[in-house]
Amino acid sequence: MAERPEDLNLPNAVITRIMKEALPDGVNISKEARSAISRAASVFVLYATSCANNFAMKGKRKTLNAADVLSAMEEMEFQRFVVPLKESLEAYRREQKGKKGASELKKKDKDKKGDPEDPEKNRGDENEEEDERMEEEEQNEEEGEEGDS
Repeated sequence: MAERPEDLNLPNAVITRIMKEALPDGVNISKEARSAISRAASVFVLYATSCANNFAMKGKRKTLNAADVLSAMEEMEFQRFVVPLKESLEAYRREQKGKKGASELKKKDKDKKGDPEDPEKNRGDENEEEDERMEEEEQNEEEGEEGDS
């Protein structure tokens, strides 16, 4: 946990960038307004996280997943954001899958050039396989929970 309440605030630079992107050109934002929006955004994130954590705890899990966040949004009465969030999540997963595929091709090319018996490479392979397995389990878990809804 954070030692001070200020540690829970989102970075001002990020909040300012988001605000500027949302407003038309030429609109200025006072320091006071940025501060208020920053605090409100931080409170929203903390509340959404707390609600999502409740769903994870109901599922006897310690890890929050996308389904928990989507359920939390519905519980907080932000249903209108659920569909756009699901679409963003799918786009993110497709992007990650594409990056993963490109990374695997690069790795295969590299392995062809290097020594396949190198123990350092084998350890890397094991870690990647474990990461892939965990990612697949998480996706299966999310799909199972979505089916329960």
